[in-house]
Amino acid sequence: MKLTIFAATGGIGRHLLEQATAAGHEVTAVVRRPDALPSVPARVVTADLAAADPAALAAALAGADAVLSGLGARGKKDAGVAWRGTTAIASAMRASGVRRIVVVSAAPIGQVPSPGRPRPPRHDAGDGFFTRYLLSPGIRTVLRTHYADLARMEEVLRDSDLDWTVVRPPRLTDGPLTTTYRTALDQNLRGGVAISRADVAHRMLRALDEPDTVRHTVGIAD
Repeated sequence: MKLTIFAATGGIGRHLLEQATAAGHEVTAVVRRPDALPSVPARVVTADLAAADPAALAAALAGADAVLSGLGARGKKDAGVAWRGTTAIASAMRASGVRRIVVVSAAPIGQVPSPGRPRPPRHDAGDGFFTRYLLSPGIRTVLRTHYADLARMEEVLRDSDLDWTVVRPPRLTDGPLTTTYRTALDQNLRGGVAISRADVAHRMLRALDEPDTVRHTVGIAD
């Protein structure tokens, strides 16, 4: 499969890149800093998703079968990069005739308001008492700006005609690839508090071959 990976030097993007190339996929890596890429056989396109160049995105998507995105803000200075970058990616995909995209978001986003969804559900069906009433509200407060960005990113995809899948992990770790994680469609995982970035990347790649995940969110946790 010909894959285009955005934010390929990020925490999850690096795992996507390494796992995709190891599996024999033909990969185009879209990055802001090519010098930060690991040594893998991939075509490289330089682009800053904070102010994306449509020509660069068109070049990155040429011939692609699907898109994977690990895009997300690394700090306050990057606030808004997820929804702005995803807006540019979605536009370039429509222009290039590419329909399939899998992105990473976060477990609490279902309860975060966005401009087109100002009153989201108060709770996720998969959350237990501790997560529902103590953990998630605190995390949403601390990461308010970051989560607002991801909520708007998800809205961009929901409002599009693309074949999207959003993977929503809880706290990310640098643990190893296990492939023994749990998943659930359109809800979080009971007792799910952490997952390795490597396992999230693995689940994102798996979703490419799963039609039942199209236009759905996928909860994931250890």
